[in-house]
Amino acid sequence: MRIVIALGGNALLRRGEPMTAFTQRQNIHQAAATIAPLTRDHEIVLTHGNGPQVGLLALQAAYAGTEAYPLDVLGAETEGMIGYMVEQELSGLLPPHTPIATLLTMVEVDPDDPAFDHPTKFVGPVYTKEQVEAIKKEQNWTFARDGGRWRRVVPSPDPKRIFEIRPVIWLLEKGVIVICAGGGGIPTAFATELKRKLRGVEAVVDKDLASALLAEEVEAHLLVMATDVDGVYLDWDTDHPKLIEGITPEELASHRFDEGSMGPKVEAACRFVSRTGGRAAIGSLTELSELVAGTAGTQVGGGGQGHA
Repeated sequence: MRIVIALGGNALLRRGEPMTAFTQRQNIHQAAATIAPLTRDHEIVLTHGNGPQVGLLALQAAYAGTEAYPLDVLGAETEGMIGYMVEQELSGLLPPHTPIATLLTMVEVDPDDPAFDHPTKFVGPVYTKEQVEAIKKEQNWTFARDGGRWRRVVPSPDPKRIFEIRPVIWLLEKGVIVICAGGGGIPTAFATELKRKLRGVEAVVDKDLASALLAEEVEAHLLVMATDVDGVYLDWDTDHPKLIEGITPEELASHRFDEGSMGPKVEAACRFVSRTGGRAAIGSLTELSELVAGTAGTQVGGGGQGHA
């Protein structure tokens, strides 16, 4: 079975943890340990979030007193950084010479996408209200409340095309474990239709929506979105939240979820299943094998069957 596994940024760098290379490598090692057993029986494509890492790199540039790096460049940097760590940690758990490749991936977006007028994608660490006011004076950034704290938000336009999709498929056909579309890919658009010249865009493409497009284009059977919660809940902010176990995309789309967190995962699952007839699963990285088997998390498919 061909599976696209999307690793959430918070699953690799958890909320409140120090944003160090050591911490990230430890978390990636734990993620790799859940992925490695699946490679024996399945073709695996890995994607990952990069919100905390992009935010950290942007802050480092700001603290250095230099002009802020564009988000597309920071996206490319984090694709390489996280892919490198995933390759190393995963290769140490697999038979020698198992081929793994990280591919920098450009994703086309529409420069007229309404998302540019309504930034919703969280990047970087959390701040207090006082810290936000100080940063606003130095950087032209937008902030939004994330729980009881504040985080920077940036535009998250819809992914339209993955430019490197043919190399991804070629690598899969050769038995390579592919890491691509990290952080939703590098957001790009054509400068002019006449010259067909690509340019970077100041945005962060949602990793889950890009993963759904990737899964569709590589003809995956299953899209897994592994995060730090055990599934999609109804009435999350109440005293009686209810885990959705099995559901059809039509039923799932009838509910509303926070566009800054679970909303894109739900939309990605609905898109993939509706367009391909495949299956999507949303749940905890620690239950990855069970998500693949269909016995944990929120399972989205035509039958809407719940798990035990």
